[in-house]
Amino acid sequence: MPSAPPPDWILARRRAVGDRIRKLRTWRNLTQEKLAERAGMDRQAVNRIELGHQAPGLDTLIRIAEVLEVPLAELVRDV
Repeated sequence: MPSAPPPDWILARRRAVGDRIRKLRTWRNLTQEKLAERAGMDRQAVNRIELGHQAPGLDTLIRIAEVLEVPLAELVRDV
């Protein structure tokens, strides 16, 4: 049986994390493709994360933070 979709407050926080990643990526002058390449992901995954359509796992967040040269906590602070 499929699980229920996450509640709205979780989706809002997921979008906030995606927004933070997008802001940091653009601040670093990286395209989604370059971030994905350096983090060992595909561009579509980066797009889904930034839009809040996909919940990134911890390992993915660690890789993204490393590429963006920020502490992991920076990606989820104030969310």
